[in-house]
Amino acid sequence: MSLPSSLQGRSNLLPAVPAPTQSKPVTCDLECRRLSSRNASASHSHLRRGSSWKVAQQRNSKCQTTVAAVLAEPPAAEALDECPRGSHCQIHKFGGTCVATADRIREAANLIASGAEQGQQVVVVSAMGSHPTSPLKVTDLLLKMVDRASRRDQSFLLDLAAIQDKHVETAKQLLGEGRALNRFVARILDDIANLKAMLQAISIAGMSTDSFSDFVVGHGELWCAQLLSHALQQSGLDAAFMDTREVLVVSPASDGTTVDVEYAQSNANLDRWAHNNGAPQVVVATGFIASNLQGQVTTLKRNGSDYSATILGALFQGSHITIWTDVDGVYSADPRKVPESQCLVNLSYHEAWELSYFGANVLHPRTTLPAMKFNIPISIRNFSNLSAPGTRITDVNADIERAGMQLVKGFATIDNVALINVEGTGMVGVPGTASTIFTTMRDADVNVSMISQASSEHSVCFAVRQSDGPRAIAALQSKFAEAIASGRVSKVEQIPDCCILAAVGQQMASRKGVAATMFAALAKANINIRCIAQGCSEYNITVLIDQRDSVRALRAVHGRFYLAKLTIGLGVIGPGLVGRTFINQLYQQRQELREEFDIDVRVLGITGSSRMLLSDTAISLADWQEQYKSQSQPTDLDAFRDHLASSYVPNTVIIDATASDAPPQHYLEWMRRGIHIITPNKKLNSGPLARYQELRRIQRDSYIHFLYEATVGAGLPIIATLKHLVDTGDRITRVEGIFSGTLSYIFNSLTPDRTFSSVVAEAKANGYTEPDPRDDLSGTDVARKVTILARECGLDLDLENIPIESLVPEPLQSVASADDFMAQLPQYDSQMAEQMASAEAAGECLRFVGVVDCKAGAGSVKLGRYPKSHAFAQLQGSDNIIAFTTQRYSAQPLIVRGPGAGAEVTAGGVFSDLLRLAAYLGAPS
Repeated sequence: MSLPSSLQGRSNLLPAVPAPTQSKPVTCDLECRRLSSRNASASHSHLRRGSSWKVAQQRNSKCQTTVAAVLAEPPAAEALDECPRGSHCQIHKFGGTCVATADRIREAANLIASGAEQGQQVVVVSAMGSHPTSPLKVTDLLLKMVDRASRRDQSFLLDLAAIQDKHVETAKQLLGEGRALNRFVARILDDIANLKAMLQAISIAGMSTDSFSDFVVGHGELWCAQLLSHALQQSGLDAAFMDTREVLVVSPASDGTTVDVEYAQSNANLDRWAHNNGAPQVVVATGFIASNLQGQVTTLKRNGSDYSATILGALFQGSHITIWTDVDGVYSADPRKVPESQCLVNLSYHEAWELSYFGANVLHPRTTLPAMKFNIPISIRNFSNLSAPGTRITDVNADIERAGMQLVKGFATIDNVALINVEGTGMVGVPGTASTIFTTMRDADVNVSMISQASSEHSVCFAVRQSDGPRAIAALQSKFAEAIASGRVSKVEQIPDCCILAAVGQQMASRKGVAATMFAALAKANINIRCIAQGCSEYNITVLIDQRDSVRALRAVHGRFYLAKLTIGLGVIGPGLVGRTFINQLYQQRQELREEFDIDVRVLGITGSSRMLLSDTAISLADWQEQYKSQSQPTDLDAFRDHLASSYVPNTVIIDATASDAPPQHYLEWMRRGIHIITPNKKLNSGPLARYQELRRIQRDSYIHFLYEATVGAGLPIIATLKHLVDTGDRITRVEGIFSGTLSYIFNSLTPDRTFSSVVAEAKANGYTEPDPRDDLSGTDVARKVTILARECGLDLDLENIPIESLVPEPLQSVASADDFMAQLPQYDSQMAEQMASAEAAGECLRFVGVVDCKAGAGSVKLGRYPKSHAFAQLQGSDNIIAFTTQRYSAQPLIVRGPGAGAEVTAGGVFSDLLRLAAYLGAPS
């Protein structure tokens, strides 16, 4: 394919710079040179009709005869035999967003000028990126132009016009009228003419070569570097433009996707450049582009501008390399997935490699190699936030180790992968099986991102991109067809929808417990690990999990290693008396929990029967009731569940502070979603036996906890005591107690000179009873507690199996209202008076008790008579008392006594369960 006439005679395909002339500088009429986007768009339909690009050609050729005059170079700098190298030099690289507009370029120039006294600076720039005021991204558009030209789509002229407009307008804003503007415009017009000829040649041929494409795409860096060098010169700095195609020489690497630096030739070229340009204060160099061994234009491939910076850092043997970008540095996890990720202060080169492999916003592994050659530190900093120190990438040295380094530096994921498993007894001890598998993958052009093999050699599994899964399976089935037919290989399967999660940290090596901590965090988040891989260097620990668990797993492990406190996200159901009291207790203790126990509890949601309040971070507990009134939305328990399950907080808990039947219907579903449950609600534990047993099975099979201490004794440690006895091997024979604070108050207050109805009325007036006292007097609440305790003792009892001696006279059980009941209750006082008199005559008292008889396998709720010397007769007020008779405590029962009713003690029982959960999840004791 012959070159366009404007490019002939240039073996390296680089646009020539005309020799200096004595022509008088001419002020270019910029408007006559602009391929106006508006005019170009208007003529787009003519392009489609075959009018080609005559209009654009005519508009752009008017002033070509004066270009040579404007391009005249200033006098050459003092010649040097070789380029000065050493620590006096610092390298800066500005990404596309940092130079996207004239204002951004001016800010970059000011930043460079502020460091002018510190020594020589080498500044590497990318092509102009996108900005809200100038959305065009130059490199992307140049690539699109090549693609359109190769498809003979003449609309590449519109793109060319847009690129010219962007750069000329930027130059006018940045440089103002004068020689610098004239020189830049003349240069870009010359380049545009060359590009147009090149693209037309590609269009005629209907194809593009890599050399042609590289030539076109590198112009963005050329123009941006020239703009910045002109701006620096205008500010009074001694700045020189470097076309790195004249200096950097590279050759294709063996992997075909990267390039290797030819340092000997590049150093010689740098000396030659210094001979012609001297040693200016600032060298403004083009990123991304270089030349190959044949002298042709090429690029440095992925992250090429960063690579240019570190190569020049090595060539100049500078003291520091700063990569200016649009983020504060390298984060401990993807901030979009983990909002509380932290910007890392230090990284080693190896850690940077590992994190970049997993897609972290950090340098490509090959980019760091030139800096490593001379141990040059690399800083990644935010151009828009100069106060942020950024992330420093260097070798791990004694000073950093003494300063303390995080064991695990970062966590990252590779999403949407498939696990390929090759399995068979015929593989055991057979040399070359693994070699055959991975050679097959190479031949099928399938990249393997993770490998795991058991020492038995019975199976080999590895991860590939999900899109490559079917091709990998087909290739392996074909390769092992004979072994599969003979049974030596029993399985070649794909497990789709997986995700790779990695923990990276150089300090993990030889440190005990890192892997254990990571796996425990995943287990407690109810996440299953399918396979594990870890190199002996221990720079990373990699696990493969289900894709649906990707974000939750990332948050769980990050929270375990990085949050200074154990973080728990709460959803509170029922902001009534108990729920409100619990929130207030949490508010009062929040500071102490953080400072003394490293527990950070955040309320992420509060819902009642009709309204709910949600927060992604935390609801302010100081004014939550006002927020609940003004910012809540209609209640939706499914949305409430999803909000907690998808939270970035690694551990989530629902507090069901209601006595309603509705929330317990969802407990199983919530636990399957990884949400812990704490409740004083008795409905599930005393409900249908099958559902209770299913919940306990889920609890046993996972790390999801269901805590319910407050269901029996409010704040008393009834469940905890019983569990302790059972778990330590004691045998429970009988549990007997006064479980109702209301009924305890009534019978503690009942004396021969007082009627039963008057005592009930007094209890109701004091707030001890339910609005309808029959709910207490029926004994159903006590029966639920007996059912719960019986099941804790190992008895499979249902509520219906518990006989109840109701204190509600039978004729009053069906009266319409609580008021009617209270009005008619005095008619039946004589029945209770008779029982009272009989007990008094025998030196006894009446107590309403619940009993679990483990020997008989039964439970009961009844009005019992006890000697006045009995512990049950010594109660006061609304106290509860429970007696455990066991094999160990046979002669004298173990007694638990104290307040068993009231919002404060019930909320306290819930709070106690929350702290117990925190201990299970790793909070310090």
